[in-house]
Amino acid sequence: MKLLVCGGAGFIGSNFIRYFLNVHPSSEVVNFDKLTYAGNVDNLLDIAENSRYHFMQGDITDLDALTVAIKKYGITRVINFAAETHVDRSIHGGCKDFVLTNTLGTQMLLDAVRFNNIEKMVNVSTDEVYGALRLDDFSKFSEHTPINPNMPYAAAKAGGDMMCHAYYVTHKVPVIVTHCSNNYGPYQFPEKLIPFFVFKLLKGEKVPIYGDGLYVRDWIHVLDHARALDMLLDKGAAGEVYNIGVDNERSNLEITHMILKILGKGEESIEYVADRPGHDRRYAIDALKITKLGWVPEYTREKFEQGLRETVEWYRINTAWVEKLWARRDEFNAHIK
Repeated sequence: MKLLVCGGAGFIGSNFIRYFLNVHPSSEVVNFDKLTYAGNVDNLLDIAENSRYHFMQGDITDLDALTVAIKKYGITRVINFAAETHVDRSIHGGCKDFVLTNTLGTQMLLDAVRFNNIEKMVNVSTDEVYGALRLDDFSKFSEHTPINPNMPYAAAKAGGDMMCHAYYVTHKVPVIVTHCSNNYGPYQFPEKLIPFFVFKLLKGEKVPIYGDGLYVRDWIHVLDHARALDMLLDKGAAGEVYNIGVDNERSNLEITHMILKILGKGEESIEYVADRPGHDRRYAIDALKITKLGWVPEYTREKFEQGLRETVEWYRINTAWVEKLWARRDEFNAHIK
């Protein structure tokens, strides 16, 4: 396989590339990334000289550039991680870039797949397109849950998902859409909850909790996500949607207390701040469909504390990576309340 990975310099994309090259020793990967503020070439320094890895800077809204990459490297399959993903930025900083990348960019990529006879495309999306669930029931998002996004970020991702559906129905483009829960693990940009809190605590600073802190998310280790996507590149059916989650619902406050415990900090390190507008209360994933294909996560709910501890330790040990990003904190701090 010759795989085009769009957005491969980001958190999930870089972890996926490293995993994919390791388990597919005869395959090649082309990392096509715009290198926005969250794209970090340091995430893949350890494989930069691998003869099966290639990097090409480009924007997925640029059909010509996509076509050049596909033809130059003889691409046979495509997976798309390229996205603007930070909810607070879509609220406080405007959402034009979110619509351009998450909706228009996906449509351009679908055209590239269509015009170049690509075997399969996987579009990596989010459970946030489904909207919110209540805290007082046990319902979960299934693949049949209506799309009902509440955040500008989620709406832009939903636009890309709808483009995938339309291109499959109209043009028979062999595309799969995935909706995954919150990821955690190494190499995550520090505007997201876990690395942001770890970075601040390591500096002796307080961590901000929105509202009452009882916002619930379903957390999955990034390597389990990578395993699921790798399987879908092989076994996933074109035109289908697959939810990816590990039944690991945790509140923001619970996550915070676990991180405080790992780092030997107390309640005095928490600062409660005003809630953000339209904050979705709860997300939860029903992943039965993909588990029936044979996907088995390694970091289950029972192993979450282990996975979180390993993640925190990774940030503690990789001080050069952390310090380099922390020096750029003004780029993301302004949009985090």
